[in-house]
Amino acid sequence: MISARTYLDHNATTTLRPEARAATIQALDGLGNPSSVHREGRLARKIIEDAREQVAALAGATPAQVVFTSGASEANNWVAGAGWDTIIVSAIEHVSMLEPVRVAADRTGTVVREIGADQTGVTDVGAIADAILRGENGSCENYPTQLAQGVTQRATHALPSRTLVALQSANNETGAIQPIPEVAAFCADHDVALHTDAVQAAGRMVLAFNDSQLTTMSLSSHKIGGPTGVGALIVRDGVNLPAQIVGGGQERRRRSGTENILGIAGFGAAAEAASEEALCASRLVDLREMLEAGIQEITPEANIIAQDAARLPNTTCFSLSGVMAETLVIKLDLAGLAVSAGSACSSGKVGQSHVLMAMGLGPVTAAQAIRVSLGWNSSKQDIEAFLKTWCDLARGSERAVA
Repeated sequence: MISARTYLDHNATTTLRPEARAATIQALDGLGNPSSVHREGRLARKIIEDAREQVAALAGATPAQVVFTSGASEANNWVAGAGWDTIIVSAIEHVSMLEPVRVAADRTGTVVREIGADQTGVTDVGAIADAILRGENGSCENYPTQLAQGVTQRATHALPSRTLVALQSANNETGAIQPIPEVAAFCADHDVALHTDAVQAAGRMVLAFNDSQLTTMSLSSHKIGGPTGVGALIVRDGVNLPAQIVGGGQERRRRSGTENILGIAGFGAAAEAASEEALCASRLVDLREMLEAGIQEITPEANIIAQDAARLPNTTCFSLSGVMAETLVIKLDLAGLAVSAGSACSSGKVGQSHVLMAMGLGPVTAAQAIRVSLGWNSSKQDIEAFLKTWCDLARGSERAVA
């Protein structure tokens, strides 16, 4: 008999919502090809277009701006591989953004500038401004103070006109919310494209694609309680990214291939539920504060990472001096709790966090930090279960977690 488990790794993937399950099951019946003009095809097309409206509402976009993909990794790869001359990318991005950017540098000679973060987990916007302004004559003084900070020198050559800035909406490991509004306004003033990976932010904070001067935004279904294998790229009107997948011309010739109707139906239902939750994040904030207060009471030496930054309401990242993350994850797992060390980007992989390294926290902290992330169905009982186990581990002989 399998004992009860407490799942606290919702940033890796979250539990399928009942609304998404129901929508997916309903879509199983009477499916036609959505590109067909007969009745069955029209019914399938309606499922897709209804879901498109639901996802657009979640993103703060219009339905015409939503392109369905196989997930956020495809969306990020699509944007990164669009033929930019220069990409300015945050070093704390998810690897699904960092790796395709680096591949673009290797394969096409794209100039890549990686921008670090401060110890609160917020990307250095001054360095982004510096990278954009290099080669321009004049001073930063006419631009917002927060963007001018840290700008120390300019190169004498101008950046190519085809420049992309990639900055996630919120970090998947620390939960730190990134300064998208300031950077978006700055990019718009300088005719620079801005892409945001909003995978972790969706459903946990209100997204406003059309009010934020973004160029593109990536979303993932399974991070908000929908099925795996489906996501979306939100593309601003008038922006023509070269198609990555060509063929039948689906998705208005932007992404060919017969649409994943079952996944899209579930994605749409999850997006509608997540949109409502994003308006009221206080429940998750209360649970996170209960968790962090308990951790610090039981182990006062624990370091809550990015605690001073504006964070997602569901994410806590912390380290315990002298204890490796892998040890903590395994011991908690054996006790019936699922947490993670950093990003779940490779099966069975527990290693040093590139995010914490980019924050300047050093290799020791980067190898010791674990992440607890809450979801739409997390409860006070889940937090109590974690804290009870954490207390048991901390009280063990010679510290059982060591």
